[in-house]
Amino acid sequence: MFIELWKVSKSLKISLSGGKLEFGEKTKEEVETEKIDSEAMWYLQWLMYPLVIGGAIYSLLYMSHRSWYSWVINSLVNGVYCFGFLFMTPQLFLNYRMKSVAHLPWRAFMYKAFNTFIDDVFAFIITMPTAHRLACFRDDIIFVIYLYQRWLYPVDKSRVNEFGQVFEEQEEDSKF
Repeated sequence: MFIELWKVSKSLKISLSGGKLEFGEKTKEEVETEKIDSEAMWYLQWLMYPLVIGGAIYSLLYMSHRSWYSWVINSLVNGVYCFGFLFMTPQLFLNYRMKSVAHLPWRAFMYKAFNTFIDDVFAFIITMPTAHRLACFRDDIIFVIYLYQRWLYPVDKSRVNEFGQVFEEQEEDSKF
């Protein structure tokens, strides 16, 4: 619980001083990143909403269901899978717009890669609904695109990494 509170305070830049909560200000880079992120979500929502609604209508008209309740649950689950995909894609859009992959650290990327591999193994081994199996493979699509972006775009060493270090400044300091 304390670790989660610490994470929230770090991400929202909350500090406690004099018995009052103070919120830190966002840097110029954070504001730019949020702007690009919200732009990506705006484009993607116009793609995903019609797909989810169209899929629900298609399912209602052309697939058999035991009851209305079954159709509603199936449509909602498919919507959750679609929006799970929707929330994974802004990272790719952010990489594309900034022409850099520095904001996703290598350790976090390897964690996601390992998670994707485990999901794929279990998607083949365990009996599960087709929609859930496809949801496991949507991670692979994002993973492959991210690998391509990691190869295509250089790592911006002037950006601060997850430990608060900037490598270009350190290299310049070591020359003098």
